[in-house]
Amino acid sequence: MSLNRTEQTVHDHIVQRPEERRHWQDKVARLSARAADDHGAADAVAAELAAYCRERAGVAAEFRELVGKGGASGPSRLMLRSLAEQLLRQWATPRPKQRASDLSARGSAVGPSL
Repeated sequence: MSLNRTEQTVHDHIVQRPEERRHWQDKVARLSARAADDHGAADAVAAELAAYCRERAGVAAEFRELVGKGGASGPSRLMLRSLAEQLLRQWATPRPKQRASDLSARGSAVGPSL
């Protein structure tokens, strides 16, 4: 997966610092477990990454640059979505795949198809 410049900067900062990496591994796993689906988990992780960028901008020059590019609010969640998805693939427990029989049984329980 290709990361944009903002995502690569955040990724490098996190993985090069063992305590940051452990913090984010735990956070990604928690957010994934709480989310209803993979999309919700990616949204939650991206929002946390954006907040992290804004917070770190006060103490790290590399983040000041990122926040400056995104305006007063810093990088948006959309700018960090690919990184969020990558971290979820790396650090979250994979969700079990639904079997086709489970999906068709659930679909028929909802009602007739139109």
